[in-house]
Amino acid sequence: MAIKSTVFKIDLQISDMDKHSYRNHLLTLARHPSETNERMMIRIIAFALHASDDLQFTRGISTDDEPDIWEKNLVNEIELWVELGQPDEKRIRKACAKSKKVVVYTFNPRSATIWWDQVKNKLTRFSNLSVINLSIAEPETLEEMVERTVQLQCTIEGGHIWLSSDALMVQINQDVWRTFH
Repeated sequence: MAIKSTVFKIDLQISDMDKHSYRNHLLTLARHPSETNERMMIRIIAFALHASDDLQFTRGISTDDEPDIWEKNLVNEIELWVELGQPDEKRIRKACAKSKKVVVYTFNPRSATIWWDQVKNKLTRFSNLSVINLSIAEPETLEEMVERTVQLQCTIEGGHIWLSSDALMVQINQDVWRTFH
């Protein structure tokens, strides 16, 4: 018998000082059995960075034809494709062809740098692609925030992100490796 996904309920309060946006999002998030707590929390951070009424979590890690997060318009065109980790060039090329904007968030400092050095020259032709490395000050604190039902506060300002729960807080820096042209 297959292991089922674990469902999480997140009350996410976002204060995005850069966009002057202050919103609350009630999220229901399914974590695939093969997904780590850290990766799931990165999905929440990516959601906060692009928060809108049309932004949605997808089936993500369990499917090849969907990103982790996307935003579609009223005619079902993909406006934003958000990918986590270190996707191969073929997947990024496919995403850039399907979506108006693609953002890849990496978060593992050692392997992300090696991955970026290997793929960056192959991706120069994609004007709709951004690659951002999330540097997490204390990744173990990020994982400790995980609860089945949790209230999180996310503050975004000047390339920095602060994510906090009742008892914990972690800082995440955004290192932009490539941005939209």
